[in-house]
Amino acid sequence: MTRETGRAAARTMHLSLKAGERVYINGAVVRVDRKVALELMNDATFLLEGHVLQAEEATTPLRQLYFAAQTVLIAPAQAGPARALYARIEEGILAATTEPVIRDGLAAAHALVEAGRAFEALKLIRGLYSAEADLLGAGRPLPEVPPAALVPPNRSGPRRRPTTRARPAPSSDKA
Repeated sequence: MTRETGRAAARTMHLSLKAGERVYINGAVVRVDRKVALELMNDATFLLEGHVLQAEEATTPLRQLYFAAQTVLIAPAQAGPARALYARIEEGILAATTEPVIRDGLAAAHALVEAGRAFEALKLIRGLYSAEADLLGAGRPLPEVPPAALVPPNRSGPRRRPTTRARPAPSSDKA
């Protein structure tokens, strides 16, 4: 607490960015053209580019949950729908698994999101990826595109159709 205000002192956050790197701060995307150090002097929500998951990378239930929590953090205008999506995905995961590590992790992440600490929830969810991979089986192929619910409705530009893989014709050993 500060003596002057009687309130808790805001934490100063130092960010070091490389040329061309982006950071998402309070819903704004900031890209730097050269190496720079930023000092956030007050409370701000931010996410470094390296932790941003693109919609097409949300190929597992936990990655979809991460994407929803990420949207709460970096797109404040979409926070309401993103929270609803988060709740639906979380409910589906809880219905599909009895794995204590994942269930406990989801409970902790949920509490963080509800407390307005989405950044910490993202870190926690990323930590659950290996447990999810074990459950899904490492050899099992993952879908190439996320569910339509994860694609933002107001995309600009033409939509790309997912590419389909050509499957080799079954060989015939009869000759």
